[in-house]
Amino acid sequence: MTRSTFLSNTPKQLLFLLSFLLLHCAPPVQRVKKGLQPAQLTTENLDNPIGIDVRVPRLSWISTSRERGASQSAYRILVASSGELLEKNQGDLWDSGKIASDQSLYIPYEGKILGSGDAVFWKVRLWDGQGEESDWSEPAQWSMGFLEPSDWKGEWIGLDREMGADKLDTTFTRMSARYLRKEVELPKQVKAATAHIAGLGLFELYINGKKISEAVLAPALAEYPKRAYYMSFDVTENLAQGRNALGVILGNGRYVGVRIDEIELYYDSSKLTHYGFPKMIAQLEVDYTDGSRETIVSDTSWKITAEGPILANNAFDGEEYDANKEMPGWNATGFKDADWLQAERVAPGPEILSAQMIPPIEVIGEVEPVSISEVEKDTFILDMGQNMVGWVKIRVEGKKGDTVSLRFAERLNPDGSLYLDPIRTAKVNDIYILKGEEEEVWEPRFTYHGFQYLEVVGYPEEPELDNFTGRVVHDALQPTGQFTTSNEMINQIYQNARWGIRGNYRSIPTDCPQRDERQAWLGDRATGSRGESYLFDNANFYTKWLQDIEDSQFDSGSLPDVAPTYWKVHTDNVTWPAAYIFIADMLHDQFGEDRGIHLHYDSMKKWMGYMREQYMKDFIIERDNYGDWGVPAEAPGLIHTEDASRKTSPGVLATSYYYHLLGIMEGFAEHLGKTGEAQEFSSLKEQVSQAFHEKFFDAEAKAYKNNTATTNVLALHFGLVPEEFTSQVFDNLVQVTMEDFNGHISVGLIGVQAIMRIFTDHGRPDIAYKLATNTTYPSWGYMVEQGATTVWELWNSDTADPFMNSWNHVMLLGDLLIWYYEDLAGIAPDPEATAFKKIFMKPTLTGDLKFVKASHDSPYGMIKSEWELLDGDFHWNISIPANTTATVYVPADSQEQVMESGVIAEKADGITYLRKEENRQLYRLGGGDYSFLVRNSPSSGSFNQ
Repeated sequence: MTRSTFLSNTPKQLLFLLSFLLLHCAPPVQRVKKGLQPAQLTTENLDNPIGIDVRVPRLSWISTSRERGASQSAYRILVASSGELLEKNQGDLWDSGKIASDQSLYIPYEGKILGSGDAVFWKVRLWDGQGEESDWSEPAQWSMGFLEPSDWKGEWIGLDREMGADKLDTTFTRMSARYLRKEVELPKQVKAATAHIAGLGLFELYINGKKISEAVLAPALAEYPKRAYYMSFDVTENLAQGRNALGVILGNGRYVGVRIDEIELYYDSSKLTHYGFPKMIAQLEVDYTDGSRETIVSDTSWKITAEGPILANNAFDGEEYDANKEMPGWNATGFKDADWLQAERVAPGPEILSAQMIPPIEVIGEVEPVSISEVEKDTFILDMGQNMVGWVKIRVEGKKGDTVSLRFAERLNPDGSLYLDPIRTAKVNDIYILKGEEEEVWEPRFTYHGFQYLEVVGYPEEPELDNFTGRVVHDALQPTGQFTTSNEMINQIYQNARWGIRGNYRSIPTDCPQRDERQAWLGDRATGSRGESYLFDNANFYTKWLQDIEDSQFDSGSLPDVAPTYWKVHTDNVTWPAAYIFIADMLHDQFGEDRGIHLHYDSMKKWMGYMREQYMKDFIIERDNYGDWGVPAEAPGLIHTEDASRKTSPGVLATSYYYHLLGIMEGFAEHLGKTGEAQEFSSLKEQVSQAFHEKFFDAEAKAYKNNTATTNVLALHFGLVPEEFTSQVFDNLVQVTMEDFNGHISVGLIGVQAIMRIFTDHGRPDIAYKLATNTTYPSWGYMVEQGATTVWELWNSDTADPFMNSWNHVMLLGDLLIWYYEDLAGIAPDPEATAFKKIFMKPTLTGDLKFVKASHDSPYGMIKSEWELLDGDFHWNISIPANTTATVYVPADSQEQVMESGVIAEKADGITYLRKEENRQLYRLGGGDYSFLVRNSPSSGSFNQ
């Protein structure tokens, strides 16, 4: 029936009724205000954080608008001590007044001095460039943690001794979980309540039988015994007037030594330290509706037992759980705990307790296994289809006492069994002992594994796929990026990188998740952290790691290669500790975060001085331990190359890095107003540059030292090559790559940090593209061709000695992800500003790429770049956040070729034409969405710069 037929056959009365209903009963139209509006309010980069210990918190927001070119000209912040006052627009703590500024990041709180435990509520309104006022934002809030050590009224409690089957021996640690409980009477109606707790090594908090928060493997790791992190939780809804039960389980984590004797490892350098037995300090602050407050603390009135179901837990070896020892109701009121022990005051924990101001580790997702096979009688192998990090949840039915053993590995032997050689001494074994009920569901609490394959032994009947679920576990960092292209190999490498990065976020950036290592090696993340920032909001994560590094510094100034120092490795390299300074620089560039510079400048300067005094001679440093770690080996079974022509000189590595660090430190000093120190860094930098060129440059060969690709990359990337020799040095890099190594990677961890950008910046993105899409050894694509779903530790991890074969590492990513986003997609921060306040958009068209689609959720909002070559035309859709500007490089020979939304681009709203550079037309864009079309765009073959 057509619309007109329906109307002609419908009685007038019914039409009237329908019209009335549509007019009066339909939901009101939501009117979206087009002007500038504030959104996504954060305090110290966190959403509504609880218990922060920054005395002067910084407030941020983004500006949103549906109009092109919208920008913020002023703001007003209201901060109140209650939500009710804020709703009435009464800023009793701080009313900033109208501040003329376009800044929306890290505005320092300037109100009344805040005390420990204070609850704070705030909102902001904006004015745009025309003086139009926005609505008030939705309210946000934060609360203060403990600002003074004396604010902690609780005691460290636990049992400082072995219990039952606990064993601290020379090789393996076996330590049961400690269970603690206390019942309390709350005599009045609860208005608000906050729990603060540091449980070492790991803890789970329960109130009245319910686990508090989604956090797992909490709290964050730290440099023990100097520092530990506590967490704070709003538990208002978990408490009630009357009887309440508090419960805590303590796991071992890295606090209870996992290996306490000399370890037979390649480094042969250290002992893993046993810091103490599981312990906790806790404090519950309860505010009643009548205005009074009660504080409940950890003390010897708590009860404790080591006789619970978690018989052993160990980060490397797994968790053993006996369901027959479960204690139903142990964390609820009325539980009979007469046979429990009294908790004891124990040796104090770390000297500093800091609020954890990074997102916790959580179960982020699930992976279902794709196949199951029986490799021998009653031994089954599951394939998860993805190399992942976390654990497996099982569903099982059987008899009381049946024991299910789970072991984990990344690869299989040719006979289909687990390939455990690369796991070294880690047992990676979870054990569950059944209690004999209809269906039992279990997953571990205090361990994790890196694996694709799972061995199941002792399952009471033939297991099925749906009996097992992989639980993906890592820090709950907000995703910030999407990326896809017309090249499926690039897409798969990107996904492999994403899985590897997320799996190695463990409150510290670990090297690997599977073997008896899992350490935060500084060298692995120097440049990688910048690439990661396009995928995840890692600002607070890496800000926290800077503190771990400083906490690990020796009084002499020496920095470790691993931080926290669970391995005691101080080799006094330049290249590995350099990450300390590189990452502070990354945080400033990518996020506008300069707290790392303010807090750690003195420590960084101390290290720079130490290295100069101890190892610099005639402005050259020859000190290096690791070389260009991971250079492709010339023979399949080698871990490291033995070919001297592939090795980069220690002096080249150390001196070039030190030179570059001097430039960063000069910038830090200027940022802090330390003009004299900036000049000192600058002067030394010039002397190092001159010495480097004189010592290492071969005037006849126009090459540095022995002409490795890494040598040339570092000299070019760090600006050590005099202008008159730049083209020859670059030609040497091309020669080495394209002829000596047949168009393949020839660098390791150090060289790979800049190689993609060097080729692109010097007009040969085609070589970078070849490296990015190769499928033969050595390459990222080779890993994919061999079945990799993450990134390997070595280019030849499929054939090298298993001792150094991790299939989930990120160090060889180098600058690949940076190249994906900044070059292929054309999304980069303009060097003239930080945090993408100004955006530089210059996509690289190269190879057989037909399209690239990318987005990055920057501190100012979402940036998108989606370009496509279609029938000789270039289509480019761009999104720029409000309150920012972008300089875009459109591939076109003339202005007339460039259309935007159907009109000549320079005449379009929000666009300013700048100039022509080679075969690009440059425009400045304000915030908004833009659609460019270039007829007969320069082809990728002629468009390489």
